Amino acid sequence: MKFLKQLFAIDKSPRKGLMPVEWVMMAYLLATSVMIMVTYTSLLHPGLMIGIRVQALLVTMALWGVYRLMPCRLTTLFRIIGQFSLLSLWYPDTYELNRAFPNLDHLFAGWEQTLFGCQPAIVFSQVLDWPVVSELVTMGYISYYPLFVGVSLFYFVWRYDRFERATFVILASFFLFYVIFIFLPVAGPQFYFKAIGIENVSAGVFPDLKDYFGKLEFDVLDPQFSLPIPGYADGFFYHILEFTHNAGERPTAAFPSSHVGVTVVAMWLAWESRNRWLFYTLLPFAVLMFFGTFYIQAHYAIDAIAGIFVGTAMYFLLRYSYNFIKKIG
Repeated sequence: MKFLKQLFAIDKSPRKGLMPVEWVMMAYLLATSVMIMVTYTSLLHPGLMIGIRVQALLVTMALWGVYRLMPCRLTTLFRIIGQFSLLSLWYPDTYELNRAFPNLDHLFAGWEQTLFGCQPAIVFSQVLDWPVVSELVTMGYISYYPLFVGVSLFYFVWRYDRFERATFVILASFFLFYVIFIFLPVAGPQFYFKAIGIENVSAGVFPDLKDYFGKLEFDVLDPQFSLPIPGYADGFFYHILEFTHNAGERPTAAFPSSHVGVTVVAMWLAWESRNRWLFYTLLPFAVLMFFGTFYIQAHYAIDAIAGIFVGTAMYFLLRYSYNFIKKIG
């Protein structure tokens, strides 16, 4: 009952302007809108991309209006949920923008070969092809969304005084990753290896595809564009991964791994919450997530390693920049 009362209690000092994470989204929207205008004639779906931005703007302003009518914890939560829901639109959008730049997979695959003497994205799933391993790492990979949403909800229920900052750190980290993905077009093994042929991968030959993905009218449902997902094809978690992959995967966002990076951000927040039960409950999923990124061939191993360092840097950067951005609103 106490929680329900708090949920609907009117804020004593309601926020008049936008939340920090909404300002970050607006900045991203504006910057990428300028990119669309500059590259309009070379884009495949510029009208759809503009429509996404109009939709994001309308959703954000509508939820701000609801909060202004009833400023309380519940409507604050609605504003955050709205920004989380828009992530499904922003991610595939990076592919539409980064296709204007030449593909860089040949560099990353080459560095991977030099560092490990092989391609872990190929070897790992072949050596550890047992169903139990496949299901565990696949479960870890798809636990990505429940993990950062779960940390956000934990803060909302038990650490509400830091809820807005925690969700800002998570959501703003997504936008920083999206900026990287736009200017660093790396498709990942599942798309690059399919394009160059496994025989080249086996021989350690990694051709420069230049604007191959830029010219491609990409349809992820067509198997000619990506390698089949390795692992136990009859597994429960495998089927979930296959569904999500077919729903929105694109040849983009490989380096650094945002799955690993955002998970690291969430783990730092779990540690900051001082609730060790939360941290140690999520830790096994985070470890499986790390290995799952290249087990399912979505990433190179160096993508996952970089995700740890980039995610940590983003956590501290965004944690300390929150108060500055908050003053804007």
